[in-house]
Amino acid sequence: MNLPNALTVLRILLVPVMVLALAQETGTGDVIAAFVFWLASVTDWLDGWLARRSDLITNFGKLADPIADKLLVIAALVMLVGVDRVAAWVAVVIIGRELAVTLTRAVAAQHGEVIAAAWLGKVKTSFQILVILLLILISGGHAWLDVLVYAMVGITIWSGVDYFLGLRRTMAAGRHPAG
Repeated sequence: MNLPNALTVLRILLVPVMVLALAQETGTGDVIAAFVFWLASVTDWLDGWLARRSDLITNFGKLADPIADKLLVIAALVMLVGVDRVAAWVAVVIIGRELAVTLTRAVAAQHGEVIAAAWLGKVKTSFQILVILLLILISGGHAWLDVLVYAMVGITIWSGVDYFLGLRRTMAAGRHPAG
């Protein structure tokens, strides 16, 4: 267990804290949830930076880091649907994409292939974090926030299509990670 991997585990442990804070449905709960969500998001950036800088990239990190990101995003979206700050269809589209990619990565890992996140996946994650943080902090309908939510859905779909097209190219090149 190295420091980047410990930060990934910490991010996973922060998810229930964020969920409990959002469940409070109070201004104070929102602020706490936003802080915890932000802190968990910072650990995402920090663990990646440390792993690359210190050459501490591990297969555990390549697999656990995206899973931790997805747990954080999925938990936040489910809670935001529950407190009526985001439409259920938005959460379903995003969660569906996240689960499809994660399951594909898991199958590939069983066949000895670790598929690291591509640049578009990193952009998608960053944009999701920004929009979800705003949704936690800002209550009520704002047109500009709705535009950001639709953009988040679009980027999420685009990155999913890009991921599966890349996987298809990898398999066509003779490597068959998904078996």
